Amino acid sequence: MVFSSAVAFSKLLLRLCISTLRVFVSVSPIVWRWTAGALKGTSSAHGILEERKVQNAMTPTSVNYHFTRRCNYKCGFCFHTAKTSFVLPLEEAKRGLRLLKEAGMEKINFSGGEPFLQDKGEFLGELVQYCKQELQLPSVSIVSNGSMIKEKWFQKYGDCLDILAVSCDSFDDATNQLIGRTQGRKSHLDNLYRIRGWCQQYKVAFKINSVINTFDADEDMTEHIIKLNPVRWKVFQCLLIDGENAGETALREAERFVISGQQFREFVDRHSSVSCLVPESNEKMRNSYLILDEYMRFLDCREGRKDPSKSILDVGVTDAICFSGFDEAMFLERGGKYVWSKADMKLDW
Repeated sequence: MVFSSAVAFSKLLLRLCISTLRVFVSVSPIVWRWTAGALKGTSSAHGILEERKVQNAMTPTSVNYHFTRRCNYKCGFCFHTAKTSFVLPLEEAKRGLRLLKEAGMEKINFSGGEPFLQDKGEFLGELVQYCKQELQLPSVSIVSNGSMIKEKWFQKYGDCLDILAVSCDSFDDATNQLIGRTQGRKSHLDNLYRIRGWCQQYKVAFKINSVINTFDADEDMTEHIIKLNPVRWKVFQCLLIDGENAGETALREAERFVISGQQFREFVDRHSSVSCLVPESNEKMRNSYLILDEYMRFLDCREGRKDPSKSILDVGVTDAICFSGFDEAMFLERGGKYVWSKADMKLDW
């Protein structure tokens, strides 16, 4: 009886083992596939995260490169002041511009400071030529106060320049003197009209930038703007930036230039008949520009100051641009993307 019970128990145990083995065999492909998927998923998850990082990375479609902070004017509201005299070597600047092009840049705007100060405009000319001929950017533009521009610069580099914007805040010489938009006894307005003629002669689209402040807020500029006929007239509400034109460490004290939103709207309404008018309030302007400083660092203005990223020359565009504070939605809302290649403007030269 003991023996027969042991045999019966052994048979039962054998059947249980076989049954368990069948179950294991039947589910093992599923287990294996799940495990393989999980292992693959670990790799995939990393890949997906990297892919999302690339997809979510902002494209530097339009970049403003302030390669110098030096300026020969003393505009009281200036929000990019001469805190350093540093300028990158030409080849390093070109390397950074190539990195930006590879990251998706379509438009470069050179500014300052006064960009024509460096090597009497030759440094700027080399960059303009490089961006148009080597990088083949659709749009190359400059913002200048106009005081240092010579006709020979247009003769040498004009073909490579799409847009030249000249800053002009008033059409009254006395007001420009009060603002600081002048050098010595030279007439800022004479330069403006002279440059307008050269732009037409050398087929460069002409643009005007104006900062609306306490000294020009009540002015009617309609007649002059219509006469000059720029492709765009950008009017900015005077903006305070801590460390630049406001605060203890600032080189300018712009508080006396600041106007209210209501004053800015009244100025815009007064000029509503001007078709080329493009107004930008503080809200639209503050975070909707990709700004590179003289070290090729993106500047984040979200906290009311300019906090720099690491240089794109050191960490690349994708990593640096994450710290730019750039509001791409506002960039599009303010009309930051427009017909900016002179080949597409169909201008009557």
